[in-house]
Amino acid sequence: MKAPLFTRIGWFHLPRSAAGFVLYFLAVIFCATVFAAVDRHSHSASDTLYGIYPFFVTTFLLLDWIARRASEPSKPSPEPGSSHPIATSVTGTGGQ
Repeated sequence: MKAPLFTRIGWFHLPRSAAGFVLYFLAVIFCATVFAAVDRHSHSASDTLYGIYPFFVTTFLLLDWIARRASEPSKPSPEPGSSHPIATSVTGTGGQ
């Protein structure tokens, strides 16, 4: 099993490997490029914020999604024939 690329600390995922740092670096470079392009044509601070908002949000949501998927260990599938905990509590028979 591969080591996780990110580790979760509170609400944030911090990179644990070179690939994680590269993803963060690419996201920051992209956002800086978008900021420069939008700010060049903006007439006010609110124009800049409205212009960068969709790009920043989607970039960091994508980064969060990737980090979440790359930091969680794979969950083992339930064994065949094992009962589900809800079925046990509802029926009281353990699903048998």
